[in-house]
Amino acid sequence: MKTENSILIAFILNLAFSVFEFFGGIFIGSVSIISDALHDLGDALGIGVSYILERKSKREADEKYTYGYGRYSVIGGVITTIILIFGSLITVYNAILRIIEPVSINYDGMIVFAIVGVLVNSGATFFTRFGDSQNQKAVNLHMLEDVLGWVVVLIGAIVMRFTDFWFIDPIMSIGVSLFIFVSACRNLRDILDLFLEKTPAGIDVSEIKAHISSIDGVADVHHIHIWSIDGQNNYATMHIVTDLDAHEIKEQIREELEKHGIGHATLEIENIVEYCHEQECHTEFNGDLGNNHHHHHHHH
Repeated sequence: MKTENSILIAFILNLAFSVFEFFGGIFIGSVSIISDALHDLGDALGIGVSYILERKSKREADEKYTYGYGRYSVIGGVITTIILIFGSLITVYNAILRIIEPVSINYDGMIVFAIVGVLVNSGATFFTRFGDSQNQKAVNLHMLEDVLGWVVVLIGAIVMRFTDFWFIDPIMSIGVSLFIFVSACRNLRDILDLFLEKTPAGIDVSEIKAHISSIDGVADVHHIHIWSIDGQNNYATMHIVTDLDAHEIKEQIREELEKHGIGHATLEIENIVEYCHEQECHTEFNGDLGNNHHHHHHHH
């Protein structure tokens, strides 16, 4: 099943449900359900944005976006994650207000509502559990968090129905919000790593350097740069010094990189003479990744 279709289904379910829930909350007189409706509406909007961006991210590379549109999906993740962070903070604020000034609630209505909430959101979670883009993860986090929120409301409503401990509601609400807040921040950190061109998780540059250097005929490898477009597709560029047939060496290096999860590599081949010259010019290149040297020499 396509990622974007599952996002669309989740969007429609959430949007319809949040509208329904808003009126239900007014009818029951439960502030918690009304605020939950606003929260769900925020989710639905976030998911709508994700849907559009996820579709765009599937486009093939062209002259305007030579690396393809993968990062659009990542931006979708940023937007949904930020909505989550704000949503959780607002929920905490509302819960604190409710502790200060309690509200009377129709518990039976709340129980019925919570059951519907759990069912609808479980359905949406089921549809979005596939896929592995950053965007998809953020959407699924939204869904899962909605299910948790409703399970908590349900348990709380049942307990309050029989004991009238009204303060259970806001306390649980705070717990769920903090959980959402932490996971959203973690998500945001992963996304920022992508934009900062950080070496992708699970890739060890020095290990790759060692493996490539050990290939017969490779005198040296430097200027290694590895990054990822969207968290799945990894790219690498590097300079290889060799006197052997460039074609064969490249094949071997590409195979080695594939093993490390790098599917797309640009390899610059230099011969020994060129390299020795470069070494005389800058001995500091030796064993350096070359991140801080901008003076490349090209010999024709």
